[in-house]
Amino acid sequence: SSPHLVQVRERIRINGQPISKELFSKYFWLVYNRLEETKDPEHASMPAYFRFLTIMAFHVFLQEKVDLAVVEVGIGGAYDCTNIIRAPVVCGISSLGIDHTSILGDTMEKIAWQKGGIFKPGVPAFTVAQPERPLEVLRDRAQERECPLYLCPELDAFEGDHRALELGLAGAHQRSNAALALQLARTWLQRRGCRGLGELKEVPPGVELAGRPVPLAPAFQPTDAMIQGLRDTEWLGRTQVLPRGPVTWYLDGAHTTSSVQACVRWFRQAALNQDKPHDGSEVRVLLFNATGDRDTAALLKLLLVRFWGGGCGDVGDQQNFNVTLENALTRCLENQRTWTRLLEEKGGQDPWLPAPLRTGGLLQPTPPRGTLLLVPPAPRPLNSPSLVFPCLAQALRWVAQGRDPRLPAPTATGAHPHPAASSGAVLLREAAAVRVLVTGSLHLVGGVLRLLDPTLSQ
Repeated sequence: SSPHLVQVRERIRINGQPISKELFSKYFWLVYNRLEETKDPEHASMPAYFRFLTIMAFHVFLQEKVDLAVVEVGIGGAYDCTNIIRAPVVCGISSLGIDHTSILGDTMEKIAWQKGGIFKPGVPAFTVAQPERPLEVLRDRAQERECPLYLCPELDAFEGDHRALELGLAGAHQRSNAALALQLARTWLQRRGCRGLGELKEVPPGVELAGRPVPLAPAFQPTDAMIQGLRDTEWLGRTQVLPRGPVTWYLDGAHTTSSVQACVRWFRQAALNQDKPHDGSEVRVLLFNATGDRDTAALLKLLLVRFWGGGCGDVGDQQNFNVTLENALTRCLENQRTWTRLLEEKGGQDPWLPAPLRTGGLLQPTPPRGTLLLVPPAPRPLNSPSLVFPCLAQALRWVAQGRDPRLPAPTATGAHPHPAASSGAVLLREAAAVRVLVTGSLHLVGGVLRLLDPTLSQ
């Protein structure tokens, strides 16, 4: 899988666990030296980072004699280096979203064409509910490649006898992922001779499909092992909640419009389920960053419309070495300007600004706000409760204000230089509950996890 959150060994797992440091080192140098010995002497090139790790993963799985390898594509599918597998057992395509547009194309149809590149002749493939035109593109790709493609029924169809399937991953969007996982698991089990899980029937071309472009796969009664697997599934950085006393961190690596919409729905529900402070002093903070060619304005608009609370922080991404620090901070400042413009378009109604706090029965005025753009100097004051931090550790210390036992309190020398940061710090220190949503980038979420839980780096 890719990318990793905290350390690269997460990408290559056996029985759910990242391979050990010893195994990683052993196979890294074995593969590296073999490639070094056999590379083209004229071009003298080695595979790029992702390609190298893909080669290494295949080698690990072969040498360790795994029974089944689950391989996530990197970007797209058709031209992805993981697509070297000629005859997989089964293929699956989850909900499509607009992402990596410079490589995959700028429409859902173009992206669907790329994703359909993993279809193989005679190999069953499954997908979940998609918009009409992208689903038709997937169907055409499947027919072109002589691949039997099926649509997964909703998870409700698997819940017989009024017994709801419990999912370890929060969020309504995980239900379609679970339905897809069940179909992929069934196909593997049937390859191994397991019966009683419903048989897939090939649908001849031209058969009427009740208004669907793709035939519906039959539902079945999940086995006890499947039910347990869905219930026990954990995945760091996806709809993850870390309670730390008065500070609660909500982490989700959403980075497309559809995944941010799902993140917003999850966060609202998760925050509602938390106990409310008796005095009502709750502050919500958005910690946001985005990388690559993503439309950050579209992502921020979704976050702005849905939330109320404390403020927005933007950070230079610690994990992405493909861009310079200067470029990362420039991107953060652009995001801050976008946030301010969106606020102004809403008529100055700021959903992130906290309501006045009641202290001792008296209504305390909201602290004043001022110019928050650090560099370059703003032509006029920007009335936006957002701050840009040059480093992730500084951002987390400022948000936590010493109230998370695993994070040191911000020092005087490490305080944010803008005056507005001090009034925000007072709010954060005095609030009964601080809820922090971290989203926009898996790299950002990984960096936050590394700082909040240092054991993940061991």
